[in-house]
Amino acid sequence: MNYRLGVDAGGTFTDFVLADREGNIHLFKATSTPEDGTRAIAEGFAQIAEKLGIPMSDILGQTELCVNGTTVGLNALIQHKGVKTGLICTAGHEDSLEIRLGHKEEGYRYDDAYPPAQILVDRHLRAPVRERVLGDGSVRTPLNEQDVYDACELFRREGVQAVAVSFLWSVANDRHERRAAEIVREMLPDTYVSVGVEVFPQMREYTRTSTAVVNAYLGPVLNAYVTRIDKFFQDQGTRIPVRYFQSNGGMASRGAMVSRAVNAINSGPASAPMAGRHVAQPLGFENFITVDMGGTSFDITLTHQGKTNVTKDHDFLRYRIGTPMIQVETLGAGGGSIGWLDGMGVLNVGPQSAGATPGPACYMRGGTLPTVTDSNVALGYLNPESLLGGRLAIDAAASRKAITTHLAEPLGITVEKAAFGIFSIVNNNMVNGIRRVSIERGYDPRDFALIGAGGATALHITALAREIGIRTVLVPKLASGLCAFGQILSDVKYNYMAATPMRLDERAELARLEQRFVELEREGTAALRSEGITRDRIAFKRSIDMRYVGQVHECSVDIGDIAVSAATIDSIKSAFHQLHKQLFTYDEPDSLVEIVNIETTVFGKTEPLSPAQLPKGGNAAGAVRTRRRMIFAADAAPVETPVYDGTRLGAEDVIDGPSVIEEPTTTIVVQPGWQARLDAAGCYVISARN
Repeated sequence: MNYRLGVDAGGTFTDFVLADREGNIHLFKATSTPEDGTRAIAEGFAQIAEKLGIPMSDILGQTELCVNGTTVGLNALIQHKGVKTGLICTAGHEDSLEIRLGHKEEGYRYDDAYPPAQILVDRHLRAPVRERVLGDGSVRTPLNEQDVYDACELFRREGVQAVAVSFLWSVANDRHERRAAEIVREMLPDTYVSVGVEVFPQMREYTRTSTAVVNAYLGPVLNAYVTRIDKFFQDQGTRIPVRYFQSNGGMASRGAMVSRAVNAINSGPASAPMAGRHVAQPLGFENFITVDMGGTSFDITLTHQGKTNVTKDHDFLRYRIGTPMIQVETLGAGGGSIGWLDGMGVLNVGPQSAGATPGPACYMRGGTLPTVTDSNVALGYLNPESLLGGRLAIDAAASRKAITTHLAEPLGITVEKAAFGIFSIVNNNMVNGIRRVSIERGYDPRDFALIGAGGATALHITALAREIGIRTVLVPKLASGLCAFGQILSDVKYNYMAATPMRLDERAELARLEQRFVELEREGTAALRSEGITRDRIAFKRSIDMRYVGQVHECSVDIGDIAVSAATIDSIKSAFHQLHKQLFTYDEPDSLVEIVNIETTVFGKTEPLSPAQLPKGGNAAGAVRTRRRMIFAADAAPVETPVYDGTRLGAEDVIDGPSVIEEPTTTIVVQPGWQARLDAAGCYVISARN
């Protein structure tokens, strides 16, 4: 088994990374085909077979790991193209999805003009069931099974394809919820069933219900997708099961992905931090921010001291999601983002995007509106004839025409100044996003390296770093496929959770808490062993949601793999106090602390890759392919700038800005005042010189 294959299906391009045991890594790109993802994968497979001179069936037959990252769930949620969904809930709680805890999302709480979110379950499809479990797990009102049968009849008549079941306090006693789900499966055997206590078994009724509903809404969509992908890979010669990438930053089996469809929502960008760690740590960076600019969006993740932020119980695309997700800040700022004038004649960029179809004007696919990619062509940064190593022909004249018609002439300025306006505005939008994940969360971005991912990022990254004060930029040769690369570096990762409310006073049942952790880890071990993962490759990480008594929100405290006992509880409480102070600037060490939920993350470890080393260079000047006139300032004064062929550069070659480095799948703009050095591991280390 010689290969690992990562496939990351983005909104505009689908990326392929193939690694072999010698450390050689190959990157390929195909235009995404959202209507049928297998078409883009087939195109990528054809490129791989042609490059290696080996039939794809032989390559797949020797592949030990196939990972697929997908935007199917994300796109279905954005476009509201999930399935018709019903909800079975405790009588009296039919409207919790609309009440939304009585407030709007952060940032819009006091905006009376902000419209309500589109609810994923129509009001008449929220079926009340008479039952009631109390917070201590006791049953106050037995389950009325006839209500569940009546709900199933309603769903059958209405053509419901998925059903979510969520009862009040099911985390304290799940018998009612599981019995209701059993009835639904009996009455509607072809219907997808999402059970709150299975999807998100933690406290918070609204979060659990919302998560179960989103899971139901997306479940059949993900099931159809992975079924099609699995069959395609098998038909092509794959001998092993395909794995799918999750929002929590780990891989999952087909069955786990289908039953937890909600975990696929942010599948694509969640692998960037793993790839970033692989790039940054050998160079001595534990703090880094990864930025991924594709054709449609700009994704940002922050890693501090080797640990990437993970979030739970937050609003994503206006829907409350409880399950753990890598914290990703996403903006509508990609290469396809459109430049436009508002009613006052002010230039704006995005969030509207030309996407893959019709795409930027220069792609010659019918697009006529000016995009960020068109501005990069007009500024001279991009090759005016072709991209992707010559596989994608472009028309520079079409870029200039689109900018002239829609922006330059209405504004009464030159096409170059309009293009630089697009470039500057989209950069400002991206810098604001970087500030949100760093400064607004208590981190100084100057303490971080900036890592470029995505095909378009390297055109902007030194300008972004200069604006926000970061002095070191890392752009690996694999930048445009960094998320696909991160997938083949990642572990299988499952989260097991439980609600365990407990005050940490002299009556705390610490032995019961430890036993619950052990039970979760036993369950996780069994799941991984059933997937063929040996015991020596299984690891655990524990966390506890804690708060001061009387608080509404809790903090998630990582405790590693230590056992909970009288000997360790003081150190656990101390870790909570420290985290609370870090997050909120104060702590209360004399106040009583309580536990709300516990969580065990179970890992099936993947062997690290040993990257090949580049041969030493020494003749960077010999790699100059051509020179182009480029714009680097608002005055639009052209600068004669060298363009380097990245494939002809070697380790330790140094290039001063202003310059451009053309790699087969990405173009790196080294702004004036910056210097790039190619590391032996295949990463450009770009540093500010003043």
